[in-house]
Amino acid sequence: MLENGQSANTVIPTFPIHSQTISRAPVHQWRAEHRLEKPSRKKSTRADLREIAPAFSDVANSDQTRPAYLFAKRALDIAVSASALLLLSPLLCVIALAIRLTSRGPAIYRHTRVGLKGREFTCFKFRSMADKADQLKDQLREQNQHTDSRTFKMARDPRVTAVGRVLRKSSLDELPQLFNVLLGDMSLVGPRPPVPSEVEQYSWDDLRRLEVTPGLTCIWQVSGRSNIPFPKQLQMDIQYIEQRSLLLDIKLLLQTVPAVLTANGAC
Repeated sequence: MLENGQSANTVIPTFPIHSQTISRAPVHQWRAEHRLEKPSRKKSTRADLREIAPAFSDVANSDQTRPAYLFAKRALDIAVSASALLLLSPLLCVIALAIRLTSRGPAIYRHTRVGLKGREFTCFKFRSMADKADQLKDQLREQNQHTDSRTFKMARDPRVTAVGRVLRKSSLDELPQLFNVLLGDMSLVGPRPPVPSEVEQYSWDDLRRLEVTPGLTCIWQVSGRSNIPFPKQLQMDIQYIEQRSLLLDIKLLLQTVPAVLTANGAC
């Protein structure tokens, strides 16, 4: 696992990040200028990235020449997620029961995330906050510890329940996302999926995170997690996208174990 402040280049080599973009304006501004309506659920957050911004097509097109990697990656996703869900089923039941007994609301929190090429999907996680906590988020934005509004972090978020604090610290709240991996909405390794409101604030450079299937873990997840500011997260995600391979995926999965056990950057 990388130490705080250590460069992600120790995980993978440095590469030149593509600088070609069509617009620096946030996506929501682009949509307003082109009179595009906000998409309905289960539809793409925007048109195919290759149609909107040809500058983003390099990775998407290169995937067509890497069927062996994509097949192996998907096979690894299915094997690991299915096995983990089976082995961890008693723990999942205990966590779900603890949540239901200590706070009102469902054990599983279903929320919309943005995945490959801007397609929205329902992401699962154990509920770690009070029921209907989303409605209070706008009231807490001024206490965001990240100076960048594209991400939100609050160390002592008052919405988090007692059980939820333990789950978030240990990352156990994300275990239900193994179902998303099994379904194909997510992968074991890839950039973390953003929420639609965050994507609305993305610049065209930021949209490169959506060129691949989102994952449970990636470079910045093993390098300090939420302690890392968004621009650095983006840089690390692009590094992964440009250099990804089955060997790198396995390496990041192995590095995730000590990252979770030490709770570095968890909140």
